[in-house]
Amino acid sequence: MQTLTHAPVLARFGYAVSDPTRARILLSLSEAPAYPSELADALGVSRQSMSNHLTCLRGCGLVVAVPDGRRTRYELADAKLGHAITDLLGVVLAVDPACCSPDGECLA
Repeated sequence: MQTLTHAPVLARFGYAVSDPTRARILLSLSEAPAYPSELADALGVSRQSMSNHLTCLRGCGLVVAVPDGRRTRYELADAKLGHAITDLLGVVLAVDPACCSPDGECLA
């Protein structure tokens, strides 16, 4: 396991949230831990897709898998991440529509 600081941490976080589904997973997990099947159903994605996204988020160090009997529950790797997500949601951005689509994709 490698510990990262500053710019590499922000770069990994940015990569993780650059995908709308992964961003929605983080938002959901910031509210409460969940099982992959529940997340897949709630977000309207296949279980295979959910598994791939959770693997990415785990690799980025943002979520952890917690064994729970025969199942695995996912939660944010650090409670401070939930607070950071809440703080980010409070930021109001002035977006140039020529550069970014409504879903956040860069057009430039």
